Amino acid sequence: MVTDETNGVSGAYDVVVVGGGAAGLSGALTLARARRSVLVVDAGEPRNAPATGVHGLLALDGVPPAELLARGREEVRGYGGRVVRAEVSGAVRDGDGFAVSLAGGGSVRARRLLVTAGLVDRLPPVPGLGERWGRDVLACPYCHGWEIRDRAVGVLATGPNSPHQALLFRQWTADVVYLAHDTVPPAGEEAERLAARGITVVTGEVAAVESAGDRLTGVRLVDGTVVARQALAVATRMEARAGFLAGLGLRTVEHPAGFGEHLVTDPTGRTEVPGVWAAGNVTDLSAQVGAAASAAAFAAARINADLVTEETDRALAAHRSAAPV
Repeated sequence: MVTDETNGVSGAYDVVVVGGGAAGLSGALTLARARRSVLVVDAGEPRNAPATGVHGLLALDGVPPAELLARGREEVRGYGGRVVRAEVSGAVRDGDGFAVSLAGGGSVRARRLLVTAGLVDRLPPVPGLGERWGRDVLACPYCHGWEIRDRAVGVLATGPNSPHQALLFRQWTADVVYLAHDTVPPAGEEAERLAARGITVVTGEVAAVESAGDRLTGVRLVDGTVVARQALAVATRMEARAGFLAGLGLRTVEHPAGFGEHLVTDPTGRTEVPGVWAAGNVTDLSAQVGAAASAAAFAAARINADLVTEETDRALAAHRSAAPV
């Protein structure tokens, strides 16, 4: 069972965690173990759903994404946390806390928010690319490089970082082709560096991804040329899922490296809106599962500390008011 319930969610919590991926569940686990009342609102759209396994995660390398999340949900519930399948449609300030609205009706109240809603990968509009995404169309060499080692790999250029991506994938295979697509082909020293590593540059726009059966076989250029490949690497445009925060004045901004749009936080995950923290891919676009989970656990600890300070301040004020004059 994925969630406690799917509708009629209500009540008040110390912390509402928006996003039920590895980051959100890790943050919720930390908070539940700190004896906080926690609600995880999970839209059920994990970024890595198409992948067959999570890689590079110590002691859990290769675990299917769905299995990892199922384990995480049970661990959160084991400490009294709640997980519901729903989508957050908005959040506004409500006194000293927040009112969180759910799509389809219902709302909950939170003293603090932890935003771990992740991101959406925007692929270039090349026919056939999306159908192979997460299988033999990939982005991260550290996540999937081992799985396509020694295969014929094409790097579909999307911007100025694509030559670097090609050099990275060269670590896993000697057969790398750089597909310039609709970008300006590398020139000067950049072209020399690719050539020095045996990476061939193919000019011409890619018209479609070619497949046979259930495997990628190459790409077809607009002039009809077919470049045989067994896997494609492509840098996506990454856009944080954060539109529901507009009512709080929080919006995504362009990432300084040009990767996409993200939420800005300080090193602890605190946003510019008091009481709202963010962690995982919603703020760190390139974070792998382990890093996203770690960041959320750290942010959760800071949230708990913030609540402790607030509660202590109130207790001190009450103590002083009750003391004899």
